[in-house]
Amino acid sequence: MNPRSEHRPMPRPCTLVYLVMLLLTLLTWLIGKTGITGLPVALGVLLLALLKGQLVGDWFMGLRGVRGLWRWAVILWLAIPGALISVAFYLSSGA
Repeated sequence: MNPRSEHRPMPRPCTLVYLVMLLLTLLTWLIGKTGITGLPVALGVLLLALLKGQLVGDWFMGLRGVRGLWRWAVILWLAIPGALISVAFYLSSGA
C-alpha cells in the first residue's frame, strides 16, 4: 500500500471559508423563506452580508495580510453602506 494513500490532506483555508460563506448564504435564504421579519432580523441579515463581504476581501481578494489604504478601503466600503442601511431600517421601523 502506498503511504501517501493513507494521508488525507486537510482542505485549504480558503475552501473552509467558502463553505462558511455557503452556510451563511443558506441561513440568509432560510430566514427569507420562513418569512421571519422585524428590525433585529433585518439587521442580522445585513450583518451576515457584511461578514461575507469581509471574508471575500480577506480570503479571496488577498487583503488579509495587507496593511494601510487597501485594507481600510474594503472595510469602509462595507461599513459605510452597512451603517447607512442600518440607520434607514431603524428610522423606517418607527423607533
